[in-house]
Amino acid sequence: MVEVEFPGGVPAYLALTHTAVREILAGDNRTFLRDPSHWPALHDGSIPEDWPLRAIVQGGHLATMDGADHRRLRGLVGKAFTPARVQALEPRIQQIIDGLLDDVVAAGDGVDLVPAFTEALPMWVICELFGVPAGDRLRLREWTAALLAHTTPPEVAFATQNELQAFLHDLVERKQREPGDDLTSGLVQARDEGDSLTTDELVGVLWLMLVAGHETTVHLLGHAIVALAQSPGQLDLAKAGERWADVVEETLRYRHSVMMTSFRFTAEDVTVAGVHIPKGRAVGVVYQASGVDPAQHGESADRFDITREQTGHLGFGHGPRYCIGAPLARMESRLALASLYRRLPRLSLAIDPGAIPYSPSFFTIGPLSLPVNLGLTQP
Repeated sequence: MVEVEFPGGVPAYLALTHTAVREILAGDNRTFLRDPSHWPALHDGSIPEDWPLRAIVQGGHLATMDGADHRRLRGLVGKAFTPARVQALEPRIQQIIDGLLDDVVAAGDGVDLVPAFTEALPMWVICELFGVPAGDRLRLREWTAALLAHTTPPEVAFATQNELQAFLHDLVERKQREPGDDLTSGLVQARDEGDSLTTDELVGVLWLMLVAGHETTVHLLGHAIVALAQSPGQLDLAKAGERWADVVEETLRYRHSVMMTSFRFTAEDVTVAGVHIPKGRAVGVVYQASGVDPAQHGESADRFDITREQTGHLGFGHGPRYCIGAPLARMESRLALASLYRRLPRLSLAIDPGAIPYSPSFFTIGPLSLPVNLGLTQP
């Protein structure tokens, strides 16, 4: 555990080791809470009103709810992400992947895989799942990027949050008027049938599922492509043995999409990894650091190796807030990587790995641009 200061002079504690991160995650809904009302500094004038990260911390979404409310809402959403229901999505996801790869091949050498593939696929899948019209998907991606970037000016961050919330309220109203075969329509029906779900709670669920449901997979795919480009031997192993599931797991450990979670707040005085943290303080867990902790993953923790024995990475969290979309993210990523390298076995980066731009965010991180050569013509 280390004590740090965020821009604006905002203090917080960060968990960096596997053990500390796991302990905090296991204490969710008890020792550690997500409702920002439990952070006195946010309300007593200590933290500036225009602090840009307020837009995330006070987001009013599923991740800022605790206890019974969190369990109730998670239960409603969880019905849609059972392994069986996710498996039923495979043919449609494969169809989307194949269509995107057709466009990648048509674009030719120099095509940027981020907008053409690693962003497009997760966006398309999650928006289709929740019934977001195709014409609104680019706006949703832009809102997400603006909200998560620490370079976004405070006034823009707050305006973006308001626009996203208004869009989600409108989506709920549209699905009430014209329900479809999508999860938003199902949640609207649950609300209207008296399933202890308010409109604000429904919008809060949509906020988290639509933002987190694509952002992390976007960067997971980007990190995997970069790691495989830098480790050709590992790519050869993956191709030869169709070990794309292993690539996904190792990427989750080695380069996690979530740099740091949004804050948790101590419900009482607590000691983590020998560090005393008073009640009412903000705590973040750093997945990127925990994934390369040699105490958990061995002295080779900083090396990408799909053959390593996985010793329990925290890529999808732990405890009561374990990622509800884990089965979907795993399947989507496995299919995407298998299809990409089957279609383009000689794919290579057209940019030096050291020159790849990454997202400017404390919360999520991944490549913003991945120009590639397709390798379709023999040298």
